Amino acid sequence: MEGGAGPVGRTGNPAISVRGLLKRYGAVTAVGGIDFDIAKGSVTGLLGGNGAGKTTTIAMLMGLVLPSAGSIRVLGTDMLRDRHKVLHRMNFESPYVDMPMRLTVKQNLTVFGRLYGVAHLKDRIAETAEALDLTHLLNRPCGKLSAGQKTRVSLAKALINRPELLLLDEPTASLDPDTADWVRSHLEHYKAERGATILLASHNMPEVERLCDRVLMMKTGGIVDDGSPADLVARYGRATLEDVFLDVARGRGKAAEDRAEEAFAEGGTQ
Repeated sequence: MEGGAGPVGRTGNPAISVRGLLKRYGAVTAVGGIDFDIAKGSVTGLLGGNGAGKTTTIAMLMGLVLPSAGSIRVLGTDMLRDRHKVLHRMNFESPYVDMPMRLTVKQNLTVFGRLYGVAHLKDRIAETAEALDLTHLLNRPCGKLSAGQKTRVSLAKALINRPELLLLDEPTASLDPDTADWVRSHLEHYKAERGATILLASHNMPEVERLCDRVLMMKTGGIVDDGSPADLVARYGRATLEDVFLDVARGRGKAAEDRAEEAFAEGGTQ
C-alpha cells in the first residue's frame, strides 16, 4: 500500500506538507519520492527498520539535508527557499546528537537559546530547568552527566524556544523504563499545553501506541502504510503494533493486509 498525503489538519492547513520527497546518495536511494501531510496539533509516528529512511526524512524536514527532488512546506513555509523564516518555530531532539561535552548545561542552553532568538533567555532557562528537574545540574559539564540526565538536557534544548513543531528521533532510546516514562509524560504535557505538533521516529512500539494519533510505516525509503495505531493493528489482524511492524519489516505485510480485507468483506456480507 502506498502512503497518501493523509489528513490536512485540524485548522485547515497542515503543519508539514511533503510532495515527491527524494534523497539519493550516489546510487543509493535513501528516501524514494514520498508524499504526506501532518496535521497541526497531532502526534505522528514515523516507523521503520534501520535504513528505512526515517532519520533522513527528519533531517530534510529540518533543512539539515537537501533533498534530491521534491518539496517541503513546514508551518506554511517553503523549506527549500525560506527555512530561515520558520526554524525558530521548530526544534529537534535525538539522543544520538551530543551537545558540546565541555560546556555546562547552562552554557549549552544559552548557546542554543541565542541561536533560536529566545527572548528573556535567562528566565526561560530557569523555567525549563525547573520543569525538567535540571536546576541542580545547570553548572555541571554535559560530559559528566548520566544517560538519563543527558536526555533531559537534550529535551530542554529542544523545548527552549517553545516550538510549535517538535521533531523527535528515538527520544527515549537506551533509557531505563522509569526515565523513559518520565520523558513521554513530559512530551504529553507539552503537547497538551502548547498545542504543538510532534513527529516521532521510534522503534519503541508501546511508546508509539501511547503517544501517536497516526503512524506512517516506512520501508526502503517509501511509505508502505498509514493509519492510526488501532487501525493498523485491526487491518493486519494482529494483537499489537509491534506485530504489525514485524509483518512489514519481514515482508509479510501484504499477506496480512489481504487477510484483513477478506475478513472485513466476509463480515460485511453476513
